[in-house]
Amino acid sequence: MANTLIPANWQLPDYFRGRLGSNVGRQRLMQHEGQLLIVAHRVPAADENTRQGILFWYDSRREWHASNGDPGKIAIQLLIDRYEKVIEQFDQRESHAQIAHDYLPLLDGLAPVMRSSRNFYEVLQEARKAAPELRELIDLRDRAYEVSRTAELLYQDAKNAMDVAVVKRAEEQAIASHKMSVSAHRLNTMAAIFFPLATLGAIFGTTLTENWTWSKTASPFLLFVLAGLAAGIALALFINRPEK
Repeated sequence: MANTLIPANWQLPDYFRGRLGSNVGRQRLMQHEGQLLIVAHRVPAADENTRQGILFWYDSRREWHASNGDPGKIAIQLLIDRYEKVIEQFDQRESHAQIAHDYLPLLDGLAPVMRSSRNFYEVLQEARKAAPELRELIDLRDRAYEVSRTAELLYQDAKNAMDVAVVKRAEEQAIASHKMSVSAHRLNTMAAIFFPLATLGAIFGTTLTENWTWSKTASPFLLFVLAGLAAGIALALFINRPEK
């Protein structure tokens, strides 16, 4: 994409043109006969797979030019401003995130911005060393470093917060699962206690056969209940016995 990236009115040296391929490639610095060419990336979007390039050219007349049409003197500064604005938006989103589902798209969008801003800072640092007479590069490099560092800290904070949210969610699920297990265990214990009563009632009936002479008093029924409860308690103790 070199032909579309280089403005038609630029008298760019052939040395620079020869080093620009069909794709913008990585962010980098080129130097030739006192001239500088900074190959940078626009602020990447979260769903953007191909990086869009910007060229910053410091020509032989000691003038800056930008391929995106920004005023040459402040073009690099404007790009840094755009990085700051995007990172600030991510910071606001991070402050409202609560669960892991909120952090995942935030991290996906912030990761390319973090990498791109760090690489841009490194290019400006290289440009500062290559042209120490350009004092304006000092402030631009320092601002780029602050932006890069802010993006890295924000990414790390968001990642840590997401990890905490995941652990918290897992703990909540574990507590809920434990409560369900306890409830199920209690229900099983109650069922074990009353199971013998239900069995005896199914066999003999709770009236204990009215034509039986010994069934005309409450004693057989009480014996029935006590025997069933005793058997149920024994069964519950057997179920809840400690494992060896």
